[in-house]
Amino acid sequence: MQLNERREHTKRYVLEASSEADTVEFADALAALAVPGTVLAVDGDLGAGKTRFAQALAAALGVPGIVNSPTFTIIKEYEGDKLPLYHMDVYRLSLAEADELGLDEYFHGRGVSLVEWASIIEPILPEERLHIELRSTGPTSRTIRCTPIGERYEKWCEAIALLKAEEEQAND
Repeated sequence: MQLNERREHTKRYVLEASSEADTVEFADALAALAVPGTVLAVDGDLGAGKTRFAQALAAALGVPGIVNSPTFTIIKEYEGDKLPLYHMDVYRLSLAEADELGLDEYFHGRGVSLVEWASIIEPILPEERLHIELRSTGPTSRTIRCTPIGERYEKWCEAIALLKAEEEQAND
């Protein structure tokens, strides 16, 4: 696993996950940092690994049982040992429909909100969040681009980078 930092208008961190285990390790690191009100805005093409990432995050939060994509239910709530997980899939919603759902209650609630297809509802996402973009690069490999929006998430990305300091860092 390789974590790299790119500077543009906003800092971006790039994780080259060469295996499913690397994706799980990344989810574990985020779960360890999660606090009530954490918002993870996840995007990626179909099959990019959004649901697998959600499953890994759920497991790291201590959610028992099966976690699958809430494609038709839109929101699934899971109680974890550490924190609740609010898993959302907004693919089938318009921005107006999403706005009517009252998602702020989840975003500012006592758990972790993971929003699949988050770019669809970007205008109503909280001001601070971690945007995660997954791209498939092979059967089990992924490029994970993280854009922290807000100081808390910037510190998270730096903390995860520090945890991986022994690994070679290179620009994307």
